[in-house]
Formats: sequence, structure tokens, C-alpha cells
Amino acid sequence: MVYAVIFVAFLIVLYWIVTFNSLIKFRNWVNEAWAQIDVQLKRRYDLIPNLIETVKGYMKYEQETLEKVVQARNSLMNGSSRSNQIEANDLLSGTLKSLFALSEGYPDLKANRSFVQLQEELSGTENKIAYSRQLYNNTVMKYNTKIQSFPSNLIAVVHGFKAEQMLETKSEERENVRVSF
Repeated sequence: MVYAVIFVAFLIVLYWIVTFNSLIKFRNWVNEAWAQIDVQLKRRYDLIPNLIETVKGYMKYEQETLEKVVQARNSLMNGSSRSNQIEANDLLSGTLKSLFALSEGYPDLKANRSFVQLQEELSGTENKIAYSRQLYNNTVMKYNTKIQSFPSNLIAVVHGFKAEQMLETKSEERENVRVSF
């Protein structure tokens, strides 16, 4: 009888340790997935000054747009929390879209090799950011499922594991694109 109680206690402690370690692993995966987003945001952040310098000479009348890109870039790196960084990232994406749309009116700029190369690098970086966001959301979903599922949720509560917020698309980005000819 004593051996049975010791054996059951041993199993409970073993389960507790294994579950705690898996919660740590999932939390670290969430942090690593966020770090991948951060790396791509930093890459884009580093590309923007070169883009601005390339565009400046051509777009003398579009100073306001260039200033908005610079402001959005600076707010991205000054974001203190994940949600602030994502908000700043969305703002920067919007201002870059405006900049590229305006570039359509400048044929010399569109023919500039540096501009085209920077535009391609930024486009590639945007794709990497999108992939990193998907990876982050997938990792957060697995982590949140783990801390909300019984019986691991008991261990999560005791050790203070908190659910992470998934990245979401803004409502205006979900609307259908309207094209008129």
C-alpha cells in the first residue's frame, strides 16, 4: 500500500515536471516566433533610409509622403510592446504602399535600378513578415491550447503562464477590393 502511494506520487511529480517543461518549450517557441517577426521588421527598417534617399531626388513634390514613411519607420522601432510594434508595422506598410503608388507617376524613378532593387527587397521582406506572422499565430495557437487544456491548465495557472494574443488583420484589410474600369 505504501509503495502504491509512493508510486502514484512519483507519477504525479513526473507528470508535473514533464508538463511544466513542455509549457516552457511552447512559451519559448512563441518568443522565438516573435523574434523572427522582429528580425524582418528590423530588415525593413534598415532598407527604408536607402529607399528614401533614392526617391528624394525624383519626388520633390511628395515631401509629405516621404515624411510619413520616416515617421512610421521611427515609430516602429520605438514600440514598447508587441501590440505597439504591430500597429506601427501596419502604419508603415500603409505609407510604403502610398509611396510605391506615387512612384507610378515618375517614370524615371521606376527605371532607376536602385529603386527597383530596393522595391524588390522590400517586397521580399514583406513576404517574409507575412510568413513570420503566420508562424507566430500557429505557435501562439499551440501554446494557448496547451495552457487551456486539462490537466496542463492546472500547472499553467500555478506557474503563471498567460495566454498570448494572436496577430489579426485589421477590419479595413478584410474588405473586398473594389476595382472599376
